[in-house]
Amino acid sequence: MTEDLSPAERYAAARARTAEQATALAPFRELYDFDLDPFQIEACKALESGKGVLVAAPTGSGKTIVGEFAVHLALAEGRKCFYTTPIKALSNQKFQDFVRRYGADKVGLLTGDNSVNSDAPVVVMTTEVLRNMLYAGSQSLRGLGYVVMDEVHYLSDRFRGAVWEEVIIHLPESVTLVSLSATVSNAEEFGDWLDTVRGDTEVIVSEHRPVPLWQHVLAGRKMYDLFEESDDGRGGRREVNPDLMRMARTENSTTFHARGRRGREPRDADRERERRASGRIWTPARPEVIERLDSAGLLPAITFIFSRAGCEAAVKQCLFAGLRLNDEDGRRRVREIVEARTASIPNEDLHVLGYYDWLEGLERGIAAHHAGMLPTFKEVVEELFVKNLVKAVFATETLALGINMPARSVVLEKLVKWNGEQHADITPGEYTQLTGRAGRRGIDVEGHAVVLWQRAMDPGALAGLAGTRTYPLRSSFKPSYNMAVNLVRQFGQHRSRELLETSFAQFQADKSVVGISKQVQKNEEGIEGYREGMTCHLGDFEEYARMRRELKDRETELAKQGVTQRRAAAANSLEKLKIGDVIHVPTGKFAGLALVLDPGLPAGRANGHRGMEHHDGPRPLVITAERQVKRLASIDFPVPVEPLERMRIPKSFNARSPQSRRDLASALRTKAAHIDPDRHRRPRAAAADDREIARLRTALRAHPCHGCDEREDHARWAERFYRLQRDTRQLERRIEGRTNTIARTFDRIYALLTELDYLRGDKATEHGKRLARLYGELDLLASECLREGVWEGLSPAELAACVSALVYEARQSDDAAAPKLPTGPAKTAMAEMVRIWGRLDALEEDHEINQTEGVGQREPDLGFAWAVFMWASGKGLDEVLREAEMPAGDFVRWCKQVIDVLGQVAAAAPHDGSTVAKNARKAVEAVLRGVVAYSSVG
Repeated sequence: MTEDLSPAERYAAARARTAEQATALAPFRELYDFDLDPFQIEACKALESGKGVLVAAPTGSGKTIVGEFAVHLALAEGRKCFYTTPIKALSNQKFQDFVRRYGADKVGLLTGDNSVNSDAPVVVMTTEVLRNMLYAGSQSLRGLGYVVMDEVHYLSDRFRGAVWEEVIIHLPESVTLVSLSATVSNAEEFGDWLDTVRGDTEVIVSEHRPVPLWQHVLAGRKMYDLFEESDDGRGGRREVNPDLMRMARTENSTTFHARGRRGREPRDADRERERRASGRIWTPARPEVIERLDSAGLLPAITFIFSRAGCEAAVKQCLFAGLRLNDEDGRRRVREIVEARTASIPNEDLHVLGYYDWLEGLERGIAAHHAGMLPTFKEVVEELFVKNLVKAVFATETLALGINMPARSVVLEKLVKWNGEQHADITPGEYTQLTGRAGRRGIDVEGHAVVLWQRAMDPGALAGLAGTRTYPLRSSFKPSYNMAVNLVRQFGQHRSRELLETSFAQFQADKSVVGISKQVQKNEEGIEGYREGMTCHLGDFEEYARMRRELKDRETELAKQGVTQRRAAAANSLEKLKIGDVIHVPTGKFAGLALVLDPGLPAGRANGHRGMEHHDGPRPLVITAERQVKRLASIDFPVPVEPLERMRIPKSFNARSPQSRRDLASALRTKAAHIDPDRHRRPRAAAADDREIARLRTALRAHPCHGCDEREDHARWAERFYRLQRDTRQLERRIEGRTNTIARTFDRIYALLTELDYLRGDKATEHGKRLARLYGELDLLASECLREGVWEGLSPAELAACVSALVYEARQSDDAAAPKLPTGPAKTAMAEMVRIWGRLDALEEDHEINQTEGVGQREPDLGFAWAVFMWASGKGLDEVLREAEMPAGDFVRWCKQVIDVLGQVAAAAPHDGSTVAKNARKAVEAVLRGVVAYSSVG
């Protein structure tokens, strides 16, 4: 209360209010109808004081307000602000937000395929666009005061993450950087790096969610809280709901009795039916889940399903179940918005795109959202969801990245997803990101995360996911050919190498070396102590111990060689066995006389026993003198085996008949019992005749320390000495492997580019300048194709087909059928592209450039060539999608990427006497039509 303050305190408070009114933050705060959170105010004040900021806060906490304040500051100071985002959809969204606030004349947009008012003081762009501007030395960088990097945690993305680090490293020193990140567990480490490369940077971390999040499990018809508060006097500790733990124990201890049809194992659907019939808990169907959420007032909801087909199937299931979440007025508003947004799409294309089924779902308040959808359709779903006209969205995890589309509830069907290689449990970071959508600030009092009950669910593990905030930011930075050429052009080789060593990747590697270095120092102190312990008054015990170790190593080596040779000889002898050979099994459970019934080689049958192929060598089937028929393995023969006798096996012999086995075993004993089985003794050890071993033994006996009374005590110290020395060398190799790793990779790339005449010393050649304008995974391959004239004389459609191989990557496995290709010059050119890639691949191997480490050129993928060729040739959408067997959204996305690279090719291609630049521009026009042209987001 002001009246409780002393006059001095009231005067000080008045001065503080006056000072605050004089700041840029005061008028900025008036733009919002809610008070800013403490972390937002702290970040804005740091920004106004001239510092860079890193803000790490949960999804939906309002960290973008700090980025918006940077825009406000730039306009107030008469400077420029670039607002960068990782995806075009988010760029479009921020562009619209800023236009509404500041007017169209002050805001621009640059996203690769969209350029609006690019000279405006505020420009929203994708991060790649800013990277390209920095390398090109664009005039647009003049007057730049602030750069906002939204979703900066994208720098851990293994495919695109390097772009964020390139921008951070290369921005002019005069630019203030605003980095906005999801909650990461190593924000301080990232802030330390920003301090190093950008100067004074304030790190502001907020764990507080403005809308509290409640965690639930939906099992059968009941929704359970995942946690219950524990009133045990320890500060309200959260514990897993005991009802859930009890259910899990009951469910996992109950066996399933029903059989599938014809005795087959039951399907999941059979299990669900039995659980429902028996009154046990079950996983509710998708329409049931939506109805349950609706009745509890928990809509709108996003249900994350980790498959596109699953999202589409969920919408159909809800429609089939008769779900309706909108009233008549809602249906009318949906239809008006949809018809306005899709008015530019031709009627013949609407049917191909599944428009009418999609519209039916929207009118009922239900929709899917995934990368396979047409971008326009995804935009409409987002708009309707925000307006609460779509109340149930079934989405893949891509929706969790960046798009401002919060919900009251988030549902996770399963806690396992396909990661491109295998089905793996989702990580705590992924769980946090997905459930972070729940709870709309200013609308919802609380958000809800709902996980569907699954068979064998572990509530404790789920609680671990929900309660863990471990989401470390890991650099994925790797030098590329384009990066190397651009750096050397601007800074020369030496300075480029130094710049790369300032990357976050090297910063993290160097930091990890610190702990190893301390261990090395500790080990070296221990080594000195052990050296003192093995000191001998008679002579140099270190020398004596070294000879003892050499002797031991030599004996071990010869013993291993002997084992290997004996195994090889034994396997070779087994391969020579024939049916009817009498042998002696030297070891094992069945040691003794045996008769070979089947050699166990991978061919044919023998006496009714199928020959089998074994990866560990032949496995002969034998009958022993004790009437047992067994298949032996190589482990039963540590030494070579030779036939002792031969016996004829009666044609009537049946291994399953006890009488047959008894008769044959009796004949075996009569035939071979008198033969001495001990004739195969182990050969003389190789060590006995080894000259090196003899020399070392003589030297040891002659050494002064050999006669020391405390020799074995000294030897124990020496053993510790050598073991610790070996461990220390391994640690030193680890340090060497992590130190200067980025710079060493750059050196290899520089050497390869020098060999191909892209670089000469600190200068880029004409070929190098061309490569500097080509961005992408296959930048060097594209440059070599231009250099060798592979694309000369191709039509625009044929050129588009060839360029598609530089960007496209199939989703299906490598063993898919060979793709259909255009005939004629295009097919020849693509074959030439593959040949050039093969040459580059061999060159990369020579220079130790490893694709598995994210550096180098992957093989071009021809899987999209036919589709884009047909489209660029003017074929209809229906025919192209049918031939391509590809969703419309994927088709549009790949076309946009082809257009992007065609633009780069047009800029990089020679203009004198070459047709490539002209045809690349024509190819852009041919591809940018119809469904591709009216999709504003790519």
